Amino acid sequence: MLHRSCLAVIFALLTTLIAASAQQPAPNNPSPPPQAIPDTPVGHVFKAWFDSFNSGDRAAIDAYVHKYEPDKSVDREMQFRSMTGGFVLLQILKSEPLRLEFLVKEQHSDTKAIGEFELKPGDPAVVANFSLGAIPPGTSTTDLNFKVDAATRARVIDAAIANLNESYVFPETAKQMEDAVRSRQKKGEYDSITDGDDFAKKLTENFQEVSHDKHLRVNFSAAKMPEMPDGPPPADAVAQYHKQMERMNCGFNKVEILSGNVGYLKFDFFADPDVCGPTAVAAMNFLANVDAIIFDLRQNGGGDPKMVALVSTYLFDKRTHLNDLWTRKGDSTDQYWTLPYVSGKRLDGKPAFVLTSKDTFSGAEEFTYNLKNLKRATIVGETTGGGAHPVAGHRIDDHFMIGVPFARAINPVSKTNWEGTGVEPDVKVPAAEALATAQKLAAEKSDAEKPAPK
Repeated sequence: MLHRSCLAVIFALLTTLIAASAQQPAPNNPSPPPQAIPDTPVGHVFKAWFDSFNSGDRAAIDAYVHKYEPDKSVDREMQFRSMTGGFVLLQILKSEPLRLEFLVKEQHSDTKAIGEFELKPGDPAVVANFSLGAIPPGTSTTDLNFKVDAATRARVIDAAIANLNESYVFPETAKQMEDAVRSRQKKGEYDSITDGDDFAKKLTENFQEVSHDKHLRVNFSAAKMPEMPDGPPPADAVAQYHKQMERMNCGFNKVEILSGNVGYLKFDFFADPDVCGPTAVAAMNFLANVDAIIFDLRQNGGGDPKMVALVSTYLFDKRTHLNDLWTRKGDSTDQYWTLPYVSGKRLDGKPAFVLTSKDTFSGAEEFTYNLKNLKRATIVGETTGGGAHPVAGHRIDDHFMIGVPFARAINPVSKTNWEGTGVEPDVKVPAAEALATAQKLAAEKSDAEKPAPK
């Protein structure tokens, strides 16, 4: 939940700090010679992604996603393609039959990124893991070939466990996670792991086997991660974050008026309203005179609770208690309410619908759960992902960090949250059918409210 403190955003901020120094206007240099993609199972799938992504053609990207990564959002791929302009393949760093590590450069800038592509064994091939992260300028191939030794493994395990014991929302679960990982460590289960990404994934898997907490993750960066000083982030990182939000339109992908005067708003994260509030206000003001509104959160991964409150305010005519957040350290509780004022007309009294999928997560689940418990919206789609614990990022060393869930949501109506269970829709349909279903429900409600003919 609440991605402003969530691991996804914190790790993205680290990437932003790296990218802030990496992002420079692309010079008019000749393109590097094309790199040969290995003739291996993973090479074939990687080439299918690379060619479809670089084409910028939605149909080609959709065909790739449908065949190899069915859980991936085509909209997000198209958005990412627009941001980068595609990639130039600079080098194949490691090649195995089912795994590929590579170095690419954005077409729109000099930003370079290291990536990993891994297949699940079986026929047909399916992508098990695909990661891509910016690296700072001047980083050599040798720097990227970072190997984990025994001392590093021990240090990362010790620091991860210490952070969990200090801050994890359930201290007894933190101790259980420690016992489980220490037992594996004593048996030598980590001794053969030399790849940093593999080690981070294994620790994440082992911690989550005990906690079942999808927000808890250990992350690895082959490039050296910047320090995370106390206080506000440096000015160049803030400027880069603003620029990224502008390029992504603050996550707002589509706003339109559908037939029957039904408003439709699709956005994929709840951005910081201090930066993206004007975008949200503009979207809601565009829909000010609709007879019903549909929020499409099927690909929304969460975000800032302040943006949750801002958007929610348009649906209520008076100050409304949305959510509470209890923090373990200090045993403190913060309350979240709708805002006393927003610019433009409100849609209080107008039917509202929220579209969900199994990918709806974190702050997007809070928005959904709040409205469901307040009986302010009809939820249509699939049960959501089930992540209700906000996360703080803790840097372990130059290459590893851990996101520790440090608090839990407490809904003022249900007195609980959606952690581990997700939010059940009111109308359960496959995510692909949610929009059409919501439109039909909106039309039926509109017909029911029309005065009877005289």
